[in-house]
Amino acid sequence: MSRQPKLAITMGDPAGIGPEICLAVCGMPVVRKAAQLTLVGTRSILERTARELGLPEDWSAAKDDEPIRVVDVGEASDAVRWGHLSPQAGRLSAQYLDRAIDMALAGEVDAIVTAPISKEAWHRAGVRHPGHTEYLAERLGADEYAMMLVHDAWRVLHLSTHCSLRGAIALVEKERIVRMLRLFDNVLRELGIASPSIAVAGLNPHAGEGGLFGDEEITEIAPAVEQARLAGMRVVGPISPDTVFARARTGEFDGVLAMYHDQGHVAVKTVAFEPGPSGRWASVHGVNVTVGLPIIRTSVDHGVAFDIAGQGIARPDSLVDAVLLAAQMARNRIQKRGAGA
Repeated sequence: MSRQPKLAITMGDPAGIGPEICLAVCGMPVVRKAAQLTLVGTRSILERTARELGLPEDWSAAKDDEPIRVVDVGEASDAVRWGHLSPQAGRLSAQYLDRAIDMALAGEVDAIVTAPISKEAWHRAGVRHPGHTEYLAERLGADEYAMMLVHDAWRVLHLSTHCSLRGAIALVEKERIVRMLRLFDNVLRELGIASPSIAVAGLNPHAGEGGLFGDEEITEIAPAVEQARLAGMRVVGPISPDTVFARARTGEFDGVLAMYHDQGHVAVKTVAFEPGPSGRWASVHGVNVTVGLPIIRTSVDHGVAFDIAGQGIARPDSLVDAVLLAAQMARNRIQKRGAGA
């Protein structure tokens, strides 16, 4: 029997909902049984959050499981207040990520799970990366990486992420598509799917309608699909983007390669966000996975929610999903190493 995976959870922007959803997750038996947890954040902020939201003071103590370790990073500042954008909070959230990466590289943890950051706070703090994905890729020296969103049986990999739509269109190239399909096939196998079936979305309306609405499907996407097939992958497409996700929802495909950020995000978040009785979003079930890194990294599929931070109403569903998926992926890697694969 393989050992329990060890996960580092970064606290995210300390002025957002990160601290409270981290504390909520720490108290859940399903999470405590899935992995040994280390919280990477500022201890005084976690303690203040527990105190002001009326959470148990012994949230990190051992119950029937391993105690939750806290790696204390940085110092709380008066400028770090719930719901307020600040460079100080942005700087702290980047420091949490740096420490978690160091731990993963040193073999102290098997995976990293990240709570949400504010990209604007990072920018004000002088962090030049647009988000977690790019930061991780540079620090870990990953040349080929991608963002995958997971919601239940939905798995959507993105050909491009944080760039303009004009820039995204320029990245629809045969060679890049083949490389992303290879990454996608590998991560789906890591998730336990022996022979993954992948659908490739078109770029243009109706997948170009035979070249009437654009020819990228003919010149770039279809040749990439054919090359992937010749390499032994089960790939179909290009499929019209207005139907491919509906077909994936029925279980016809194990994953969909989206051509740009919003094409994939809109599809996943439409089903992953659950409205509450008041009409506000009550919960989010979805996970962001960075594919192509030498370490495992999962994340929540939502933002810092400054508007509700510190009110005790933030739901930790997405963070729970991210922890459980990271634990599953880490467990699979541990078992694979143990089998000498």
